[in-house]
Amino acid sequence: MKRTAAFLLLGASFAGIAAEAPPAPSVVVAVMIDDLGEHLDEARRVTALPGPVACAILPHTTHAVTIANLAHAAGKEVLLHLPMESVGDMPLGAGGITLDMDEAEIKQTVQADLASIPFLVGVNNHEGSLMTQHPGDLAWIMQALRSAGPYFYVDSYTTADSVAYEVAREQGVAAARRNVFLDDENTAESVHAQWQRLLKLAHLHGFALAIGHPRSATLALLEQELPLLQAEGVTLVPVSRIVVLQEAHPLPWPESAAPAPAAAKR
Repeated sequence: MKRTAAFLLLGASFAGIAAEAPPAPSVVVAVMIDDLGEHLDEARRVTALPGPVACAILPHTTHAVTIANLAHAAGKEVLLHLPMESVGDMPLGAGGITLDMDEAEIKQTVQADLASIPFLVGVNNHEGSLMTQHPGDLAWIMQALRSAGPYFYVDSYTTADSVAYEVAREQGVAAARRNVFLDDENTAESVHAQWQRLLKLAHLHGFALAIGHPRSATLALLEQELPLLQAEGVTLVPVSRIVVLQEAHPLPWPESAAPAPAAAKR
């Protein structure tokens, strides 16, 4: 399977990534947009955003392949937005992973999901507040990623009880954890406040990762704010760069990645 140029720059494998990580630029942020796959107009707006905004695409969705092609052509990393069972029992759609699956079913589902989207470099969870609390099932997921990869994993951190980041690293999968959800509330005021929180964390720690969705307030803010980052001394980087930095410089998680209240049952 093809890989983006940015991913290839990280080397053929993420093994030993922390030991070889270059020094971090002064302040960097990464942004990933989730839930892509069914609405092409929104996806076109996402792929038109300036810089390496990552695109996380749900498997087996109507426009998944088209969106992956658009993102890749725009120089953006493509991730599988892997549906996982939530505490709130939210509908997962095709390709979802649930606790009633056995090892073979989980690994086969992950493999089919990976095969459904081109140009993948990584995976993050869609929903998953229940699944990400279960290390045994997570281990099977990470084993499937490792055998099919190299892929990195981003813990969307939809619950403070998630152990997905830790299990990924235990299973030899390079991993990161998101720091900020931009848009649990789809209002300009709330998204702006979360954007400022992202920048504050980045200035505090040197780097930070945000997840957002293709919502009106989020896209409007990104269209306005991303072109201003360089003037503010902040560099937008691919998500894979944050994986490298988090591997090399683990953050104080309780401070940097507490889930927003609205995310608790995802």
